[in-house]
Amino acid sequence: MVMTFKYLDDATAVVSNLLAEKRSSYNTTINLSDVQEPITSASPEVRQIIERVLQAEKDKLYMKFPRNINEDILKIIKEAVQ
Repeated sequence: MVMTFKYLDDATAVVSNLLAEKRSSYNTTINLSDVQEPITSASPEVRQIIERVLQAEKDKLYMKFPRNINEDILKIIKEAVQ
């Protein structure tokens, strides 16, 4: 025994609009240079810290459970400050 339900087209449209995933309407065009602007406009010292932190994070990507990244970042910052 198969039961089928008949819905009104309007009701289906309302429900699907309510449950549908909507994309944000703000800033729909993102340029990669906009994302990298804080890094490129930073001072050389800050840029070096950012590059070293990114490299430390890349070095941990292969690990299933990366450990001590916070300590590595703290060490990088302390070395740069001294």
